[in-house]
Amino acid sequence: MTPAELSRTVLGALRHVVGEGEVRSVPEQVLGRVTVAVPRPGGYGDYACNVALVAAGPAHTSPLALAALLRERLRHDPRLADVRVTGPGFLNFLLADSSTYERDLVAETLAPRRGDALAGHRLVLRPLGERAHVLAEAVARITRAQGGEAHVRTDAGEPLRAAPPYEQTAPLDPDSHRWALLHTAPADRPRLDAALLVQRVENPLFLVRYAHSRARALVRNAAALGYAPEPGDSGPHAAPLLALLAEHPAVLRRAAEYRAPDRLARRLVRLAGALLDLHDRTGGLLPLGGLKPQAAHRARLALAEAAGTVLAGGLTLLGISAPQYV
Repeated sequence: MTPAELSRTVLGALRHVVGEGEVRSVPEQVLGRVTVAVPRPGGYGDYACNVALVAAGPAHTSPLALAALLRERLRHDPRLADVRVTGPGFLNFLLADSSTYERDLVAETLAPRRGDALAGHRLVLRPLGERAHVLAEAVARITRAQGGEAHVRTDAGEPLRAAPPYEQTAPLDPDSHRWALLHTAPADRPRLDAALLVQRVENPLFLVRYAHSRARALVRNAAALGYAPEPGDSGPHAAPLLALLAEHPAVLRRAAEYRAPDRLARRLVRLAGALLDLHDRTGGLLPLGGLKPQAAHRARLALAEAAGTVLAGGLTLLGISAPQYV
């Protein structure tokens, strides 16, 4: 079960108890604040959900009472090994089978669909200045990817400033220039210097592009060896990368809601680092020497392909190319 599936399952259970009259109706805008995330230190299980805390007030009940109702609805789901209520009313979930979870998550990532988290949301941006325009275009793309409607307009008589309010000290290509404007938090001054051109992993843009191209190369090399990706159990070293992939839809949503594409850019850097770390820890993901590929090799290859897909998609949303070869 993926986080998105778990979220839909929890909201379905809530709608069920509302439909049966066990609690009062909950407005849809309230349900939009429901989150499914990895438990904090000291928590329990694979995921925790704040649905009871968010919905208890509109439902005219207490968080603990609502959480108990939902637990009764959810504890029989075969995809869940255990459901517990902790703290003031958090629902905690232990997934039934980690390999099934990874298989579902990777399969869902490799077959992306248009999100609907911001369906019905309409956004009109009128940026002034070059950096504001670059930010607005990225926010608009991310918003549309979440099902919203977004437009970027420049009012007549308000041309973009030709000279930015920051110093460019190196001749940058358009992608590096755009990355500098988007990766930097809006309140900070971007640095447009030669560090953006360095072809090493210390350069965040190069790191992201290199990880993407490495994922594509692994799939090509595996095909040359006669095998293909197959989602499954990648082993314990894959946990950090899996967690980042699972949280990616929520990252996209927050980037759109807060109009902060820098959140997406920084997440891509973390994802790239996790992919390369998995690559190093498992000896390159592919079988060494003349060894035949095992199920774990196929699963790691599928995980790498999923990570590459997310990296490419993220760069595209930022308006930056994702080359196959770096």
